[in-house]
Amino acid sequence: MASLARILSRQFHGSARRHALSKFTMPAMSPTMTEGGIAQWKKKEGESYAAGDVLLEIETDKATIDVEAQDDGILVKIIAPDGAKGVQVGSAIGIVGEEGDDFSGADKLASEAASEKQAEQTPAKKEETSAPKEESKSEAPAKQETKADLPQGDRIFASPIAKKIALERGIPLAKVKGSGPSGRILREDVEKYQPSALAATGPTAGSPAPSAPSPDYIDIPVSNMRRTIGARLTQSKQEVPHYYLTVDINMDKVIKLREVFNKSLAEKDKSAKLSVNDFILKASALALADVPEANSAWLGETIRQYKKADISVAVATPNGLITPIVKDVGAKGLATISAEIKALAKKARDGKLQPQEYQGGTFTVSNLGMFGISHFTAIINPPQSCILAIGATEAKLTPAPEEERGYKVSNVMKVTLSSDHRTVDGAVGARWISAFKGYLENPLTFML
Repeated sequence: MASLARILSRQFHGSARRHALSKFTMPAMSPTMTEGGIAQWKKKEGESYAAGDVLLEIETDKATIDVEAQDDGILVKIIAPDGAKGVQVGSAIGIVGEEGDDFSGADKLASEAASEKQAEQTPAKKEETSAPKEESKSEAPAKQETKADLPQGDRIFASPIAKKIALERGIPLAKVKGSGPSGRILREDVEKYQPSALAATGPTAGSPAPSAPSPDYIDIPVSNMRRTIGARLTQSKQEVPHYYLTVDINMDKVIKLREVFNKSLAEKDKSAKLSVNDFILKASALALADVPEANSAWLGETIRQYKKADISVAVATPNGLITPIVKDVGAKGLATISAEIKALAKKARDGKLQPQEYQGGTFTVSNLGMFGISHFTAIINPPQSCILAIGATEAKLTPAPEEERGYKVSNVMKVTLSSDHRTVDGAVGARWISAFKGYLENPLTFML
């Protein structure tokens, strides 16, 4: 795995030798990173390390990244253990020292770090605790009102959460004794409920009560990556005025040209093989050069128009979607584009992408054609202006005046361009998708 750039500050280097322990803080792996997780410590407490050794793996919102030491030292104490989530950048995650340092102060230094963290969180806690006091003042009248308005009859009164749990576990609320006001059934009443041993069809008095059925679902913790994906895409749909343009593209010539290229490449390197996606990226870059307004970003007060096409390619990973970047696609040949996409996709699936390999990008391509999806629309990745959704190539009847029957079977691919109307007007988007279609239907223009 490519090593991480030298990201650590004085905590791992300096011209003067340390004579005291120091805190090792959560590093910022990117300019926008505010928190991360501890995937795994590679060194144990008391273990020495040398410059260049991997100390631990940090989980960011996009990838898992190695953190290397820049100087020799000793990992004296671990504060944030493996699996720790939501660790703020700059907060202490360990204590480090050098040979000859006095390690007796490690626990004190760790306690100081914990106190600092608690002090940062105290204002928020005070705000939280003040709310219930305000509620308690108005709670008494509400309870009196409930008691006064309580209807008579066979109606069962239970809190919503109590009803939900009872439904999931198959517990009859009529048999649960409520401990709330006026006999209202609360959550804890349902959770403590035990079927009566005297039931006619139930077990004898000496038999143990049957356990409640286990729920037919599992709760999966939200990872940093999934949380970020959710936040960014929700923000995009709420704030970015999307519009969509869809077109069918005849891929017959691309498929034939790809076969010719792959035969030629196989003679030199059997592992080298072009995909249709390589042609799509190249055509996208050429169309962006023809219609530079689409290669832009909304920055609020300005619209930034890029001179190069750095194309983000959507890759599905076990942890979620990530978009590694192929830089300056317009200046590269198909073989180079193909090799870079394969290398980046592998690193993405292995969780080994470096920040500079997925941050940035001026345009995004998302291809679900390999899954048999005919057509879909994609959500723009701000501040980019466009994202291209690629569907499957399918055999369809197309007009062919030169044919005796007047039609023929062609390989047709449906694509949809999502654009930000603040930066890319409808006519501009139409010009871009027309240029893109032209390059793919006449791929020899790639060679010109």
